[in-house]
Amino acid sequence: MLESCQNAQERWGGVHLMIDRWLQERAELIKAYVAIDDVSDKAVMQRFCEYLVDYVSAGHFEIYQQLTEEARAFGDQRGLELAKQIYPRIEVITEAALAFNDRCDDGDCGDVDSVSGELKRLGNMLHERFELEDCLIEVLHTAHKQQATAAAV
Repeated sequence: MLESCQNAQERWGGVHLMIDRWLQERAELIKAYVAIDDVSDKAVMQRFCEYLVDYVSAGHFEIYQQLTEEARAFGDQRGLELAKQIYPRIEVITEAALAFNDRCDDGDCGDVDSVSGELKRLGNMLHERFELEDCLIEVLHTAHKQQATAAAV
């Protein structure tokens, strides 16, 4: 997971400061996830949940909105169609992430086996989400970069 994050940062770094910051938040989220040795360690779980909520919130309230606005500005129908296909799955993953956070905030992380299993499922979902997000960034960035270059010539 960390390697795919580094690859994405290398590919998309510099595209837009907002995306750069978000990819850095993704790296911090992954590090926090990997650092979980014991789900009963409340401080480690709290740190992970903080990164989790920050990351999914930035995606929902900043990044996706910005990418969609850029796609509209460039008349990028392919990007808008892709977003329409991808966003529902990302939304499901966001809901699962927030539910996990709420569960831990409510102090319901005492059942170590249950939380461990849920955390593993969440990790798999986050990996899927990162791939979907990277696909969306790639399609939108590539289309916009080509259009911007064509307009400059």
